[in-house]
Amino acid sequence: MDSKLLELLVCPVTKGPLQWDATRQELWSRSARLAYPVRDGIPVMLENEARPLTDDELGL
Repeated sequence: MDSKLLELLVCPVTKGPLQWDATRQELWSRSARLAYPVRDGIPVMLENEARPLTDDELGL
């Protein structure tokens, strides 16, 4: 994920920052507890396409 693109993207639910998870190819919104997929290098920033983050993933 390009760092400049990551700086521009925000969570569509909370408008908060996102973190890149290279292992899973996802953008994580810790505040919304959602992981948005990145398919073929394109972030899919739709709430209905996101998966919920677990407490373990969030380090809780």
